[in-house]
Amino acid sequence: MFRGFTAPLSGRTEREGPSPTSPWSFIRTETGSAAVLLAATLVALAWVNIWPHGYDSAWATRMSVQVGGHGVDMDLREWVNSGLMTLFFLVVGLEARREFDMGELRDRRRIPLPMLAGISGMVVPVLLYLALNAGHPSAHGWGAAMSTDTAFALGMLALLGSRFPRRLHTFILTVAVVDDLVALVVIAVAYSDHISWTPLAVGLGALLLVGVARAFGLRRSAVYAVLGVTAWVAFVHSGVDPVVVGLMVGLMAYAYPAPRDALERASGLFRSFREQPTAELEREARQGIASALSPNDRLQRIWHPWSSYVIVPLFALANAGIQLNGSVLANAFTSRVTLGILLAYGVGKPLAIVSSSALATRLSGGRMRPPVGWGAVLGGGTIAGIGFTVSLLIATLAFHGPQLEQAKIGVLSAVVLAMVDTTLVALVIERLPKARRAKALLGTAQSVVDLTDPVDPDCDHVRGPMDAPVTIVEYGDFECPYCGQAESVVRELLADFGDVRYVWRHLPLTDVHPHAEMAAEAAEAAAAQGRFWAMRDLLFENQDALTVKDLVRHAEEIGLDVDAFREALRGRKGAARVARDVESADGSGVAGTPTFFVNGRRHHGAYDIESLSRAVIAARDRALLVDDDV
Repeated sequence: MFRGFTAPLSGRTEREGPSPTSPWSFIRTETGSAAVLLAATLVALAWVNIWPHGYDSAWATRMSVQVGGHGVDMDLREWVNSGLMTLFFLVVGLEARREFDMGELRDRRRIPLPMLAGISGMVVPVLLYLALNAGHPSAHGWGAAMSTDTAFALGMLALLGSRFPRRLHTFILTVAVVDDLVALVVIAVAYSDHISWTPLAVGLGALLLVGVARAFGLRRSAVYAVLGVTAWVAFVHSGVDPVVVGLMVGLMAYAYPAPRDALERASGLFRSFREQPTAELEREARQGIASALSPNDRLQRIWHPWSSYVIVPLFALANAGIQLNGSVLANAFTSRVTLGILLAYGVGKPLAIVSSSALATRLSGGRMRPPVGWGAVLGGGTIAGIGFTVSLLIATLAFHGPQLEQAKIGVLSAVVLAMVDTTLVALVIERLPKARRAKALLGTAQSVVDLTDPVDPDCDHVRGPMDAPVTIVEYGDFECPYCGQAESVVRELLADFGDVRYVWRHLPLTDVHPHAEMAAEAAEAAAAQGRFWAMRDLLFENQDALTVKDLVRHAEEIGLDVDAFREALRGRKGAARVARDVESADGSGVAGTPTFFVNGRRHHGAYDIESLSRAVIAARDRALLVDDDV
């Protein structure tokens, strides 16, 4: 096979490509929402200190929803805390399910470490809080000192930019998911009112029906909405905090890549609508497109922005209001409640996450270790000291009067402390020598591999050095305009990095590109004569000329034996090879083009030169660290 390289082309694709279910898409949303959340907190503090009566009376407004003499009557703050926050925990459940089905936790061997870190990151802070509050009435508020705010912590961590690797976000996300699951159990068991068993049974029955409907593949949103509302109302009347309903529904929403056959069916329905634009075909096309996406994907697309930009900021606005003056602050910072929360989050969280991860690594002989370096784990531990949303939620259930104010001051102070500590960790790591800094951030753990069919130099089309530390695999389609845009980026990338191996695999999207499969077979016919890369490059330069006549002209241009080329096309001699690539794409969950894998890890996000270069640099550093460790 030809492994040289031609002169680089300039340019980049403008297409933005992060999947709505990818971890980086989730984190990017949290980055913006952290700023909105911070603004809402400042507004709440200003409101309550400028007009305290107006703040209290606004959130004490009663609102009742009655149907046939039955319903729910709560004040506005309760509607936010128990109603809207149910949707927040729905998003938490969706993200937990996505991690379990498609993220780091799909490798079940990776579950114990974040689970241990998450549980330890709750137990140790609680013990520290109780050490200061044991024997006092404030001990009942131990639940306010344990839970990390997923949205706020990840948002603030993302604001630190490139100082920490992206995998730290994913690691802390999985730790926080475990954290949230345990916190919801704590709320349901320790901070719920007297339980009424009949409505609880009704609520559990409604959730069971949701699970049954999911198992049978029912996609009627109205059915799930009715069952979800029924379960929520029942839990309200049972005395168990109804936010549990959101988490349970989210955990039952399966996540999976869009299957290629479903996408092909959606394309067919859209073509039918294009030929006959009727209302009935429009509805069928919409339903076909929606059915190609997983329930998790569709629900996250709907509710994640609402949760991040509306619900959580509203929660902050309703609960973060504290009247601040010298005496209040003096009382708070000498109270067991405030100091206990600060100790729990400022010391307990990082101590628990780092020590439990280190213990697990040591006891497993290195088989179980964090996906990042120990410096990054420490930074993740300090940022986990942000316990805003769930902590305030539990504080409102556990405390009243001055103690509630002290708890809120402790929670807000812990946010500031966590940001300062994390920034200091980042600055210290930046001052380390390059090799030590890379190890502190990236670590030596093996990556989860998304590419199910490993690269085989004897069969795959490979460009670049065989012993390169980084391998990029692209699944592409010669007629796909996005692949054409990405081609110049790939060439620039290979020109910039001399230690990258590039692999091309075919994925002709025959339902939308009628000439793609024949073009792929033409490339294989050229490969039979040792000219695969010359033909591939020419096909991308002439994406609008892929008919059989055009392909023969291309074969003449690169000096092929045209008769042998014609015979190979006529006999479809390259079809088996193309089909093998398509089968490997299906096995790796690839449904669209271009799709890139960097050292077996699927690249999420845009495929411009900056994004792919960052992915290559991170993969190369990690590969070299793993080799040195071995």
